[in-house]
Amino acid sequence: MKLSEVTKKAGSHKPRKRLGRGEASGQGKTSGRGHKGCNARAGGGVRPLAEGGQMPLFRRLPKRGFNNANFRTVYEVVNVGDLDSRFEPGRTVNQESLIAAGLVRGGKHPLPIKILGEGTLSKKLTVEAEKFSKSAREKIAAVGGQAKTIG
Repeated sequence: MKLSEVTKKAGSHKPRKRLGRGEASGQGKTSGRGHKGCNARAGGGVRPLAEGGQMPLFRRLPKRGFNNANFRTVYEVVNVGDLDSRFEPGRTVNQESLIAAGLVRGGKHPLPIKILGEGTLSKKLTVEAEKFSKSAREKIAAVGGQAKTIG
């Protein structure tokens, strides 16, 4: 097979409708929009979820209760195995060093960090984060490191 022999599949490209090109084209005058009415106008059409005269769904449903999801705290998670592979022994691991290592995202408002216990840790590190899992705290302490909670 040669690159010059490769062609489009038949019917894969449909030419666009050329509207308003005279009566003989079949799409002249009103250009397929009909006479007057909402959709005949520029920028016309009903809004999404409009139901004619029927009471819209969002007004038919009761508005009750409280949702705690709006107030939850979202954490950036880092495993101790990732810390082992990216940092030298005796190093202090904080938010800035994790951003520099590419383990968490930075930006204007970085998310709080939680250290999880997945993987093995063989180096003594001082880790500063907002939260630690129980297993992560144990693994950091087992090699002589420190898990400091900040914030």
